[in-house]
Amino acid sequence: MCGIAGILELAPTQSAPADVLERMLSSIIHRGPDEDGRLIDRELAMGMRRLSIIDLADGTQPMFDEAGRYGIVFNGEIYNYRELRQQLIARGHTLKTHSDTEVIVHLYEEFGSDCLEHLRGMFAFAVWDKQRRELFIARDRLGIKPLYYAQRGQTLLFGSEIKALLQHPQLTAELDRRGLSDYLSLKYVPAPRTMFSGVHSLPPGHYLLARDGNIETHQYWDLSFEKPSTFRSDEEYLEELEALVRESVRLRLRSDVPFGAFLSGGVDSSLIVALMADELDTPVNTFSVGFAGSEGQDELPYAQIVADRFGCQHHTFAISANDFLQHAEQVLWYLDQPIADQATVATHMVAQLARQHVKMVLTGEGGDELFAGYARYQGERYSPWTRHLPAAAGGIVRRAADILPGMRRGKIALNALTIRDEATRFANWFPMFSDDGKRQLLADWSAEHSRGAGHVFDRLLQQCDAGEPLDRMLYCDTKAWLVDYLLLRGDKLTMANSLEARVPLLDHKLVEFAARLPTRLKLHGRTRKYLLKRLGSQLLPDSIIHRKKQGFPIPIERWLRHEARDLVHDALSEQRLRDRGLFNPKYVRTLVQRHESNYADHATEIWGLVSLEMWLRRFVDAPTSSLAARPVSQLN
Repeated sequence: MCGIAGILELAPTQSAPADVLERMLSSIIHRGPDEDGRLIDRELAMGMRRLSIIDLADGTQPMFDEAGRYGIVFNGEIYNYRELRQQLIARGHTLKTHSDTEVIVHLYEEFGSDCLEHLRGMFAFAVWDKQRRELFIARDRLGIKPLYYAQRGQTLLFGSEIKALLQHPQLTAELDRRGLSDYLSLKYVPAPRTMFSGVHSLPPGHYLLARDGNIETHQYWDLSFEKPSTFRSDEEYLEELEALVRESVRLRLRSDVPFGAFLSGGVDSSLIVALMADELDTPVNTFSVGFAGSEGQDELPYAQIVADRFGCQHHTFAISANDFLQHAEQVLWYLDQPIADQATVATHMVAQLARQHVKMVLTGEGGDELFAGYARYQGERYSPWTRHLPAAAGGIVRRAADILPGMRRGKIALNALTIRDEATRFANWFPMFSDDGKRQLLADWSAEHSRGAGHVFDRLLQQCDAGEPLDRMLYCDTKAWLVDYLLLRGDKLTMANSLEARVPLLDHKLVEFAARLPTRLKLHGRTRKYLLKRLGSQLLPDSIIHRKKQGFPIPIERWLRHEARDLVHDALSEQRLRDRGLFNPKYVRTLVQRHESNYADHATEIWGLVSLEMWLRRFVDAPTSSLAARPVSQLN
């Protein structure tokens, strides 16, 4: 696991600036404090910061093939590298180490871009062909590892984090107005756009090829929901699911350093811990966080039940309002982009806790998006009836939802269920601001904002081969919400603490199996994640299987009225909003007043705006030099 960064001058007469590469690598030292490496070859300068997990002694990068033609820098883990290594040796390759990095460069030598079909894992890597002067950059199928790029004139920049790209003098931190519009709608910015003008996220399942002064991106993998042509019983599906999950966990336990697991007490993370306990002879180190003053309302009691059941070495921490406020701005620095999600701080702090004991963790991300774990999937089942309401009736329902105080989730459901357009409806199941709300919020309603949030899902739905509404929604969530909200949060905030996170439920073979499942095995009556829960019921206590889904129940609604009140009033003061020129101060003041008077819960909107203001100060207002590396001593 590490971070990568690089510069390619598309005009081969130019030399890539090695001093800029040094600044790029320095800005991401938290991703790899163990060692660094670089490849400088006229128009190319690329390098990496390494966090040693496998082959600790001989895994130094960059690595090369036997002839020295191909050089690679790599971030991630290839879990089937041992098997691939034997296949390469059988084909006549000579490998000097037991590193998965060396396996990739030899695969590229053998298969070119088709090497990606052989890889099972999470990855973002760059291969430089010294002979053809070509740069090949690739990102894993599910987008577990991030990869960004930007072109400025005849210069291509790439890296694991945007702050690395911003070290180049040709790239300035400017707000992307369309990215802002997506953020205000969705709470995050879906790829390929980012919050920075001119900076792109390479989408999952894509590679980029730079040659002859040109840049091309290609998709090498997509998720298919085509159903099997032959009948299979529920028991057969269950057996295959168990085999796939067990194999995925087993592969992700390949490590040369101590490891553990994040444990929320939900089905997904609990199942991972149960299977780890089956595989290991020693107790699993597990890590959970709760919230001071919220005892009995957070997930710590459920996590303790699972930890006790499997004899884990369990570690917990209760986050206070002061902890939250102290870490909020630092978390934004690590994320590169704002995410309107209070759980980012909780993710950061559970990673801090884990790094005191281990260097790698397994996590439970992906179960909800693969097997239909969110309440909105049940709500979507009613849309065939509600969306046929007369237009006038739908408008009345939406206006009533806006007027009613409290019950934020209920209002969201009421609003979404009356929207006829599929893409727009998907966007409105989890909004920060509705399109009407954005119109009132924004000081300048321009073409960038008038597209509405549905455009993101409109594009995705055009690519989707699923026929059933549930599968179409799962496809969109896997391509957007999972990647640019959950996985981005997980990668950036574990790597902020020099901690590797592996996600067994996102093994691409398991993901492809889940997509092909009949929808009745995902959403069965009122039971969400039906087949996964059937598997869990063989291993986990009933109290875990049948508990209500919580997520991170952060008391942000209360904190914004009390402990964080000064922060809100500073970030969203009328003068600051006028100076910024983005938002209508009167509308924002009304949101804050309604929330502070306990008339309504606007915590999501308020925290989203506060996060945006902190991000603007940190990245857009501040000089690039302020984005230099955090001292490693601060990481743990």
